[in-house]
Amino acid sequence: MQQGISRRTLALASGATIVSAFGILRARGEEPMRLRCSLDTAPSHLRNVAIADYLKKLEAASGGRIKPEIFHSGQLFADLDVSKALIQGQVEMAAPGVWTLTGFVPNADMLQLPAMYGRNLEETHRVIDGRAGALVNSEVEKKLRVHMLPGSIDLGFQNWYTSKKALASAEDLKGLKIRSPGGAGTSWRIRFFGGIPNVTAWPNVPLALSQGTFDGLVSTNQSLATGKLWEAGVRHAYEDHQFFGAYLPMVSGVFWDKLPPDLQHIMSDLWVQNIATYRAGMEKAQADSRAILETNGVRFVDPSQEVVLAAR
Repeated sequence: MQQGISRRTLALASGATIVSAFGILRARGEEPMRLRCSLDTAPSHLRNVAIADYLKKLEAASGGRIKPEIFHSGQLFADLDVSKALIQGQVEMAAPGVWTLTGFVPNADMLQLPAMYGRNLEETHRVIDGRAGALVNSEVEKKLRVHMLPGSIDLGFQNWYTSKKALASAEDLKGLKIRSPGGAGTSWRIRFFGGIPNVTAWPNVPLALSQGTFDGLVSTNQSLATGKLWEAGVRHAYEDHQFFGAYLPMVSGVFWDKLPPDLQHIMSDLWVQNIATYRAGMEKAQADSRAILETNGVRFVDPSQEVVLAAR
């Protein structure tokens, strides 16, 4: 009984706080600022989970002055198209993968360089969070007229996955049509190993794979697990950690410039406070996702460090 009263009291207090916040807005004659965020992965994907958590905290911290909406699974735009949407004011926020930005900023392909092939997480973070990452962020901000939130979301290591052809080594990729998520570096690497690149936006991958449009793809364990791509025919994986995928959270410059300084600080500070948690969650999710894929019949091959070094 006491527990029920406590919950009821808490609910009433929370409701009163929300009503009070919006009452203040109305008294000031202010309308909440709408923030539409476009993501092309499923709601269960850890990028979506992280962004949804951040936006919920942002709405609360802003006292309702910012009203976020998140659109999953490419409902608004695929990541390959969302950069233009930001420029044109069709969305206020997105977190596209760096590989989708190379048409605007060639240096966004830095993680695709041969020197980064098969690197570990610590080495990769030194590049992303160091001077090279800062340079890329600065170039993206200027080219797309956006404001970058400080700190990328880890996607994780990208690997090879196929449906019919077993992968005992990189030699088995020769002659296969391989889906690329985008970026000149990925297509170059597919050709280097003898494959034929096919750039396909993520929302279209399951159908294209099941129809045989390509024989395999470059992606991550987590992306495959959330997309249940074993249902589309994926059976084999060659986990060479060929490059590390990172998502760059960005806010439309037009929207950012409309924010008063206190809301700008709230947006940046909230992101900084939570990015380490989001990264740790994604690292765990990638490991858990491999187990899910194996349970659903995907056979993994892990090349030795000597093989990785030779390929690099």
